[in-house]
Amino acid sequence: MTEKSPPTDLWAKQLPDIIASLCLQIQEAGGHAWLVGGCVRDLYLQHTTHDMDIEVYGLDKEAILKLARTFGHIEEVGKQFGVIKLWAKGTEIDLAMPRTEYKTTTGHKGFDVLPNPELAPEKASLRRDFTINAMMFDPLNGEFLDFHGGQQDLQQQTLRHISPAFAEDPLRVLRAMQFAARFDLTLAPETTQLCAQLLPEATSLSSSRVWHEWQKWAHAPYPAKGLQALKDSTWLSLYPELQALLDCPQDSRWHPEGDAWVHTLQVCNQAAAIAAREHLDENTKEYLLFAALCHDLGKPKTTFTDENGHIRSPNHSEAGFAPTQSFLKRIAAPKRIAEYVHPLVHDHITHLCGKPTARAIRRLAHRLEPANIELWEMLVEADASGRAPAPPCRPALPWLEKAAELSLQQDKQAPLLTGKILIQQGIQPGKGMGEILRAAYEAQLDGLIDSESTAKTWLKNHLKAQDNTR
Repeated sequence: MTEKSPPTDLWAKQLPDIIASLCLQIQEAGGHAWLVGGCVRDLYLQHTTHDMDIEVYGLDKEAILKLARTFGHIEEVGKQFGVIKLWAKGTEIDLAMPRTEYKTTTGHKGFDVLPNPELAPEKASLRRDFTINAMMFDPLNGEFLDFHGGQQDLQQQTLRHISPAFAEDPLRVLRAMQFAARFDLTLAPETTQLCAQLLPEATSLSSSRVWHEWQKWAHAPYPAKGLQALKDSTWLSLYPELQALLDCPQDSRWHPEGDAWVHTLQVCNQAAAIAAREHLDENTKEYLLFAALCHDLGKPKTTFTDENGHIRSPNHSEAGFAPTQSFLKRIAAPKRIAEYVHPLVHDHITHLCGKPTARAIRRLAHRLEPANIELWEMLVEADASGRAPAPPCRPALPWLEKAAELSLQQDKQAPLLTGKILIQQGIQPGKGMGEILRAAYEAQLDGLIDSESTAKTWLKNHLKAQDNTR
């Protein structure tokens, strides 16, 4: 099916100049170049596109290699799939011949691939996963191909597989999760059924691929849609820490939205909105989103109904350590993620348990390291705002304001008593010095040390007290 879509006359203008030049050279060499996959989807949605994938018809591999070399540096990165990566004028482009794929064994890599430059575009598109990723665009003449209804599915916010061959690759279920989260989509019923059939093959996926899809989820504007896709497909059962949130009750006085699962979905969406508002860098956005996802994982084990009929979850922030740790391990999250997420989860309700005194701020900043109070406040805001139909709010703002007064919103307080000072006082490096420095920092957190002068006074008194106890 060939269609002219209204925005196609503008699409070519949005592409790097190198794309038109490359496609023209392919045409003059006797081939036909089509932009395919995520690039066309993003153009249709008027999103910034980074995936420059070109499918080349009518030319063999050697002809494509020869032509590509005239534009810039090339590498064959997917010899099995016939993929050539080209770097030219600051743009990264994947060039490939149309191909068919045949399932040979279980798992994500169990395929035989047959590149065929004479394959019809309609047949070549059958190997793609979702209709939204199977559209094709010729930037030279504006021709647009949509054999499988990708336009309509985007308009109806539906994520639909193309053919039964979808079930040959279990990774596609996690791809469905992150696509749903990125583009605000819901799985089509028939796609949901195929995803469920793939559950037994989930163990064949490499940890690196699992993390790659979850990482994309963390950068999506609609993370709740991705989590819902996991639930609908039955793949949520792979993550018992998340599945335990289903039907975990919450007191309607504080949580009008429903159970802990519904709350977590709302908190993740709020966290994504806050990350966009604050223009967080990629790493910090990941810390916030995974903290939002994990913040209430301690609730299922701590929730009960008291004698007054009130639902309570005492110490759920502390109880969240173990399930957070096991979940992050399941998705193969890098160590840096856990280092930030654990302290954020542990202290996500600290603001409910006291006032933002200078001592409380100093100790919070210390406990949160390597995270900080600024990021913690974003998590608290997301938590408090994930209670729709209750309105969003920022309950931790006084804590952030006090932290700003103390210049502690982004870092903990540096020690005022240092090893250098101890050496000047005749104390040699070793176990004893370490014990003194730890005790001094505790005193600093309590406000007993606030300058180098008071640090030296504290040291004098501390050493005198030690002598008196010997």
